[in-house]
Amino acid sequence: MSQSITDQPLQFAYWVPNVSGGLVISNIEQRTQWDFDYNRKLAQIAERAGFDYALTQIRFTAGYGADNQHESVSFSHGLLAATDRLKVIAALLPGPWNPTLAAKQIATISHLTQARIAVNIVSGWFRGEFKAIGEPWLDHEERYLRSEEFIRCLRGIWQEETFNFAGDFYRYRDYVMKPKPLDPLPEIFQGGSSRAARDMAARVSDWYFTNGNTVEGIRQQVDDVQQKAAANQHQVKIGVNGFVIARETEQEAQQVLHQIIAQANPDAVKGFAHEAKNAGNASPEGEGNWAKSSLEDLVQYNDGFKTNLIGTPQQIAERIIALKNAGVSLMLLGFLHFQEEVEYFGREVIPLVRELERQQQRELAHG
Repeated sequence: MSQSITDQPLQFAYWVPNVSGGLVISNIEQRTQWDFDYNRKLAQIAERAGFDYALTQIRFTAGYGADNQHESVSFSHGLLAATDRLKVIAALLPGPWNPTLAAKQIATISHLTQARIAVNIVSGWFRGEFKAIGEPWLDHEERYLRSEEFIRCLRGIWQEETFNFAGDFYRYRDYVMKPKPLDPLPEIFQGGSSRAARDMAARVSDWYFTNGNTVEGIRQQVDDVQQKAAANQHQVKIGVNGFVIARETEQEAQQVLHQIIAQANPDAVKGFAHEAKNAGNASPEGEGNWAKSSLEDLVQYNDGFKTNLIGTPQQIAERIIALKNAGVSLMLLGFLHFQEEVEYFGREVIPLVRELERQQQRELAHG
């Protein structure tokens, strides 16, 4: 456990529902909307509740309940304009985006929003989406090689007066982009659970998002990433996905989970599983995102049930602290009914997390 991690308050992010269908592939009622009015109010609720980040999703085609999708960068800017402190992480998909466009877009939004914009580089998992929009579908290793070049180009364009780069996917010669983003520069997030994803994070990313998992499973991933980053003289922080069902009793929370799974849309879950596991199994070690997920796990897109943030506020707070002690710096959270549950989480769970952090600090101070 890193002393520096435990010294810092854990940060919280939420999935922005800018894609229809909510965060579970289920026919259960989800009092969550994908339109901008709902999301603007949600961002304001989240900011008041103590959330630090919001993460927009990027999808270009319908499927698995996601019939409607708002584009991530423009939607992120709208949420930033409606808030004062919240940082918004815009998802970018190499292929549809190139680094030139992305660097310029994000630099401009940085100036418009007091440097509250960040990016999440999504290497791609949905082969059908790439086929639908006429983009080449690269193999697993190539997708991560392209993403790494994308990140190196973004950072170089933002930092260097004159940028030069000769890679397999992108080339720049004496490129000057002004204005640069404001300080601090936009943080760069990326996800994935495969070896290629962890290796990339250990070389170039500011943050590494991993799918939900047990505390021990997360600890193993954190240790792997941090050891590799140290060997590269690089620093990277870890964020973990979790789906929250916070209720007054554990029985109530478990009942909601059972209802979500019982009302899952089996055809949509199986279709998602097929695409997702093809992407995961394509990694040489067969351990990419979702490679080991059950159909029940896949009812929540990013294995959020595995993180087990399901129970009373006290139980959830204690499990979050256990993840922090495993090396996690950010919780990326999804909810069934976003507005009301984000508000409840901020009122009932975050104060307990802060108290447990203070308690841990007192214990460390006293040896």
